[in-house]
Amino acid sequence: MSVSVTDPAPHTAIATDEGRRVEVVQGASPNEVSDPLMRQEFRRAVVWLGLVAAMALVVVLIQPILIIFAGLIVATILDGGVRLLGRVLPIGRGWRLLIVVLVALLFVIGTFVLTGVQITGQFAQLRSTVETQGNRAVQWLTGQGIIPQTGGVADLAKQAAGQLGRLSSYVGTALGAATTMVFILVLGLFFAMEPDIYGRGLQWMVPAEKRREFAITISRMGTTLRRLMAGRLTGMAAEGVLTWIALEIGGVPMALVLGIIAALLAFIPNIGAFVTGALMIAVGFSAGTHTGIWAAGTWALVQSFDGYIVVPIVARRTVDLPPALTLSMQILVSALFGVIGLVIADPLTAVLKVALERSSERAAQKGEEGAA
Repeated sequence: MSVSVTDPAPHTAIATDEGRRVEVVQGASPNEVSDPLMRQEFRRAVVWLGLVAAMALVVVLIQPILIIFAGLIVATILDGGVRLLGRVLPIGRGWRLLIVVLVALLFVIGTFVLTGVQITGQFAQLRSTVETQGNRAVQWLTGQGIIPQTGGVADLAKQAAGQLGRLSSYVGTALGAATTMVFILVLGLFFAMEPDIYGRGLQWMVPAEKRREFAITISRMGTTLRRLMAGRLTGMAAEGVLTWIALEIGGVPMALVLGIIAALLAFIPNIGAFVTGALMIAVGFSAGTHTGIWAAGTWALVQSFDGYIVVPIVARRTVDLPPALTLSMQILVSALFGVIGLVIADPLTAVLKVALERSSERAAQKGEEGAA
């Protein structure tokens, strides 16, 4: 076969084979990766496929991710205690962390040893009282035609729990909840031991040109979380002690347990306050009208004190989260991820707020630099 090239069109050449003209395509095929256009489209496809795969991976691993984030919250609390102790004790970080952990353990163990029998009995009594009062309320509402005939407060509770979203297998049983709590505490302890190591590890996962910005952002996130947790713990202590003392003075049954519940639920603003108020009023009215009114007044007084005195004072040194934003985030995250999502909704909102503020700040800086 003789081949000659004559007057080739773009990307083509003309060959002759036994007197016949044959058009031969020159250059890379559109299906070859060596073609610049193909490489560009291939990169775009890889990016989109990577985003889809990342989203699928997050959906599959969302519960472990939430547990890790909860561990970070525990580490933040411990780190705050270590930093606070460092102002008065010039010793190594490891020793200060050990002191903080031992003090926390002694407080929890001492509380249950001193009041364990009383708390156990009051919790059993509280469950019976709440169920009885709930059934009375359901019967009255049914009699008034406000709600349809039901099997009692237990059925309503199950329906309400179903509306909050699915519960994770990690917290579906008492054993799962205990295991999850152990994982969270252990992770928090490990994170608090050497936070700089984990911070540097995260920075290594970011491109070199983005590491400075990433380091500034996570540093601000850590500061915000420490302030938020300090405010939450202060509010929890104040609300629990005040509730216990006020209910004890008014003769409300199970004052100690209600104080503990008020302190624990104070970690979840808005929703926790409503749950605490419902329990206090139900228990109060089980002992009489006057006791119920006292319980309702106590709840209103404690919430007013917490909202108008404790929160404003603490808010000066903590993150400013609008109540509507936190409540919306709690509803959304609890519907998606269940109980764990409800607990970590506020810290998650604070972290996202810091990231968005830093991004906006960087955009403003670039705009000023461009204008200059």
